[in-house]
Amino acid sequence: MAVKKAKAKAKTRKAPAKKRARKAVVTTPAVKKAEAALTKASKAVEADRKAVASARNAATAAKAKAAKSSLKGDKNAAKRAANAVKRANEKLRKSREAEAKAKLSLSKVQVEAKIKASEQAVKDKVAERAKALDDKTEADMKKALSAFQSRWRKKRLAANKKKLAAIARKLATKHKQAAKKLEAKAKAAEKAAAKKARKKAAPKKRKAPAKRKAAAKKAPAKKKAAAKKAKAPRKKAAAKRAAPKKRAAAKRKAKA
Repeated sequence: MAVKKAKAKAKTRKAPAKKRARKAVVTTPAVKKAEAALTKASKAVEADRKAVASARNAATAAKAKAAKSSLKGDKNAAKRAANAVKRANEKLRKSREAEAKAKLSLSKVQVEAKIKASEQAVKDKVAERAKALDDKTEADMKKALSAFQSRWRKKRLAANKKKLAAIARKLATKHKQAAKKLEAKAKAAEKAAAKKARKKAAPKKRKAPAKRKAAAKKAPAKKKAAAKKAKAPRKKAAAKRAAPKKRAAAKRKAKA
């Protein structure tokens, strides 16, 4: 039960009233002018109020004096004093009207100034938020560009690594092939050089004198044989051409 009562009391407690923030007074040339006009009208009202009070006091005194006196002058003075009170009241009424107009004019000018100030505050706030958004956009864009550049650089480096590996493999293959060719050429050159060296180092064989004489004797015989072989076809051709003529002559003799 005690707990419930405590809760009920806690619920009934009112929250502390928030202090209202004082509205900032907007001052513009028009507001200052209206305030000056109101101050002047208020001073005029205050002066007319004092004049009315003074006129009433004078009228009261004149009226009391006229009531006691039987003189016509005193009665006229009482009338004049009463008229003065009427005039003072009329002037006070007009000054009060002027003061009311000045208050209304000041209120309007203040409202207009507040509206303009509010409009300007909205514009300033929008400009401030726009600048903040622009700054945030620039910062976010820099971050996005940095992230994009980092990702792009990683991809490009990976692609370049693959390309370089392929180029290195091709160049290594070409290098091996060229090295094999050069090694083969070098070996061939070494063999040729060794062969030449062996030929130069070996002694030259000289022909025996008898063999040189036999070779000299055989040379004319070979030349004669070659000449005979060359003439043989010519003799055969001449014999073939002469054979028909001999046959014709034999036939003519047989007829005779």
